[in-house]
Amino acid sequence: MLAQEIIRAKRDGQALNEAQINHFVRGLVDNSWSEGQVAALGMAVFLKGMGRDEAVLLTRAMMNSGRVMRWPDMPGPVLDKHSSGGVGDKVSLMLAPMVAACGGYVPMIAGRGLGHTGGTVDKLEAIPGYTTTPDPARFDQIVRSLGCAIIGQTADLAPADKRFYATRDVTATVESVPLITASILSKKLAAGLEGLAMDIKCGNGAFASTPEFAKELAESIVAVAGGAGLKTRALITDMNQILGTDVGNSLEVIETIRYLKGEAREPRLHEVTLALCAEMLVLGGLAANTAGARVKLQAALDSGAAAEKFAKMVVALGGPADLMERPEAYLTAAPVVKPVRALRAGVITTMSTRDLGVAIVELGGGRRKAGDAIDMRVGFSEVRPLGTRVAAGEPLALIHAADDAAAERAIASYLAACTLGDTDVAATPMVMAEVG
Repeated sequence: MLAQEIIRAKRDGQALNEAQINHFVRGLVDNSWSEGQVAALGMAVFLKGMGRDEAVLLTRAMMNSGRVMRWPDMPGPVLDKHSSGGVGDKVSLMLAPMVAACGGYVPMIAGRGLGHTGGTVDKLEAIPGYTTTPDPARFDQIVRSLGCAIIGQTADLAPADKRFYATRDVTATVESVPLITASILSKKLAAGLEGLAMDIKCGNGAFASTPEFAKELAESIVAVAGGAGLKTRALITDMNQILGTDVGNSLEVIETIRYLKGEAREPRLHEVTLALCAEMLVLGGLAANTAGARVKLQAALDSGAAAEKFAKMVVALGGPADLMERPEAYLTAAPVVKPVRALRAGVITTMSTRDLGVAIVELGGGRRKAGDAIDMRVGFSEVRPLGTRVAAGEPLALIHAADDAAAERAIASYLAACTLGDTDVAATPMVMAEVG
């Protein structure tokens, strides 16, 4: 079988069969397909599309291109959640211990931030000593004993996807729904899951900027996951403003701790976290419906059980034992903190969320390219949500920066990204739609 004939078939709009897809995936791993050939097939799929059956075959082939985790004799369901990425999205940090406190087992393999969206792994690496790369046996043991562990992606899970994505990233073929679907699900299936909740972010701070694209992606993921044997529900959630009150790696860990301890729970962040956790409990048979699941989850928060799971996970992966009690002792503060003062009285009517994510990168809190070092200290806190009425000079947020010059640049960016109007704005639902 020749690579160029497989490329030709897809170029001409034909559906690829299992043998052709398996040949391609093997070529990704053993390098028998050149970069040019990988790029050509990626572009052909981008332009001609893929049917659901093809997407299922590609997903399964990439899943089986490396190690596939197994969880024999697990006393409860193995569940996970995946987000398509947003600004201020620290949901995973709360969700894993909450689900674990309700009887689920969450082997979460998370990603790093690139572009304007933050990464769960980067947030956890703000905690001194926390290792996101334990050996497989240690990861298995922590998940079994505690119910959750959040670590970084490993090279032996779905290696075909890693190479294919890297090529797509530099050939303008990322925005293909079947390829996004296969990329996400191949890694989740390789983690040995029994149920998956998908959080498809939608809005000006999300990859899916329109409801139509978000719905197409959600429906694709749910259908292909089902075809590959993984029960999946997708929520389309609002990303037209920062999620929560804080953005930046250390700041988001602090917000997580305050959330789990019940010291502060920003309503939109609380709603999306409960909604996704509830879907996971229902998928795993731990609750009959989402209403009952929410009761269990709130009890896990109120009793301190979820906070205890998070604390134990941090210790098990090398972090400090008293992080929950003394977060400020471990999560280094930025040397410069300055308010973003409203230039006039009014109501915050719009927020260019993507631009605010870029401003975090420019502060040093994200990466311009893979491998860049991150300043864990920088970001925004006390972010005022859409619909807030402010007086002239009142803070819209606080900037945490490495120096005065960076703070002033971030203040200018923040002001440019927010619109103040005179009339109240209607609140938008956090969960915009459900699929599955």
